[in-house]
Amino acid sequence: MDPAGRAAPPSLNALRAFEAAARHGGYVAAAQELHVTPAAIGAQVKGLEAWLGRPLFHRRPNGLCLTAEGRAVLPTLTTAFDAVNQAVRVMRAVGRPRSLTLAALPCIAQLWLAPRLPALQAAFDLDVAILTRDDPPDYLREMVDLGLYFGAAAPAGCTSRVLARDDLFPVCAPALAAALRHPRDLAWATLLHDSVWCEDWPRWLSAHGAGAVRPAREAAFSLYGIALDAALAGHGVLVGHSALVGEALAAGRLVAPFGDRVVAGAPLRLIVPEGGEGGRLASMIDWLSGAPRNKKFCNKCDGRDR
Repeated sequence: MDPAGRAAPPSLNALRAFEAAARHGGYVAAAQELHVTPAAIGAQVKGLEAWLGRPLFHRRPNGLCLTAEGRAVLPTLTTAFDAVNQAVRVMRAVGRPRSLTLAALPCIAQLWLAPRLPALQAAFDLDVAILTRDDPPDYLREMVDLGLYFGAAAPAGCTSRVLARDDLFPVCAPALAAALRHPRDLAWATLLHDSVWCEDWPRWLSAHGAGAVRPAREAAFSLYGIALDAALAGHGVLVGHSALVGEALAAGRLVAPFGDRVVAGAPLRLIVPEGGEGGRLASMIDWLSGAPRNKKFCNKCDGRDR
């Protein structure tokens, strides 16, 4: 109760805990988003239900299900928190105009962004933070200015620009290439790949009539950059992603033994949260969109995609 005897409103933390749990369908994912424990989310939701006098969730063995009351209030809360998050983003841009936070797939951060980063910082006098994450962030709720990910389309609430094609094709050190004249010759090679992109080799082999080839051995790596290092050292043949191996190809450290036999992958995209293209990020977006890249395999996919 406040001094006038009126019931105190629910806390902002309780409202945010409920909104996140409802959006994710559970306490664990909500806790990860809000950087607390699932037990803390549960306690906040129970407190909110006690204040309301009605349950907001049906607790079931396979997860949470919103009650009618929960469904009624969720859209308003989500809209409100999205507006707050946008206000915080604007405040951050005003107070820290020289800062730039980029989220990127680890291999993109290492192989595409890192070589361009010194020039980007010099061009705009920036303090840059790079968040390497396998899963894209929630651009509406996290303080991320831009994202760099492979994808067929931009996430909801964002626009995107295609930065480069991402064609898939075998690459290896020059010393290994002499023994590789036909895809069937891969039966004698060690095939290298990223463990997450385990379908790269089956896709390429199937597209080139070598789907039944069983290689002498395989090596899977949890990071594409390590798989690339193994290829550079001559330890096997890697499925190259054209957006990532351009420098090594241009320098002659890797070669594509089967020429232009490529399989199209999802392009590399610069993800821009809503409002970013017309604000302080506009010139940085233009710069990144025009940054030099591998022309041998990426000369057909320049441009902008909404």
